[in-house]
Amino acid sequence: MRVKRGSVARRYRKKVLKLAKGYYGSKHRLFRTANEQVMRSLKYAYRDRRRIKRDFRKLWITRINAAAHLNGISYSRLMYGLKLAKVEVNRKMLSELAINDAPAFAKLVDKAVKAIQRKENKDAKQAALAAEAAEEE
Repeated sequence: MRVKRGSVARRYRKKVLKLAKGYYGSKHRLFRTANEQVMRSLKYAYRDRRRIKRDFRKLWITRINAAAHLNGISYSRLMYGLKLAKVEVNRKMLSELAINDAPAFAKLVDKAVKAIQRKENKDAKQAALAAEAAEEE
């Protein structure tokens, strides 16, 4: 006995044609071309949901870098200093601060610079102690 798919097939085709609404030419009229375009479009949508995250992160980093240079520090030194100072602010919020609240961003830069200086002083002391220990031997 054969399987008749009339209502199921029609439902599927209607669903695909509904997704293809607004496409140009036969891509919204004919099922086969509409189906090809819908599958391609869904693939692009999946890919670009990930790409958007990358693009925004790039934008935030660019904005932070520009604001950091206005405050006399590079992006990488700023992020290093914030990590040393145990300031947990994500890049999205940092870029918002850089755009909308320059004094608050400047305070974060000061914290980062002070943390870097403390680390460098500590390292210098340890290097001096190590040099003394080597001379004694």
